[in-house]
Amino acid sequence: MHKWLMSTLVTIACAMGVYLLATSLPDKPKDEASDLKEGQVLLKIKATNYEFDQKEYHVKAGTLYKIKFSNTLGNHGAEIVGLNVEMSKDAPEMEVTFDKPGEYELHCSIMCGTGHSTMKSKFIVE
Repeated sequence: MHKWLMSTLVTIACAMGVYLLATSLPDKPKDEASDLKEGQVLLKIKATNYEFDQKEYHVKAGTLYKIKFSNTLGNHGAEIVGLNVEMSKDAPEMEVTFDKPGEYELHCSIMCGTGHSTMKSKFIVE
């Protein structure tokens, strides 16, 4: 009787394992480039506690960009002064064609704490 009970438990455990593997698999990562229009370029801006992920962002004038903004730590926004670009967690995507070459300031547009005033980066349109 002991052998019958053990084989039944092993069979049930295997069946549960197969069920959990089949139903709990994560979705495939989405290819973000597939959502882009022809000729469009993806630009990601990530904000974390009092800094952006890059010190400088370089873009080409006359090119259509899809900008995706995300917060990895804290509540931040992104504003590019002089280019009419402002994003936050409520509006994390924007399509923009930059027409005016130059160097612009990217800063946090939401008061995020003690490091807010130093949360800046350069945005260069070439």
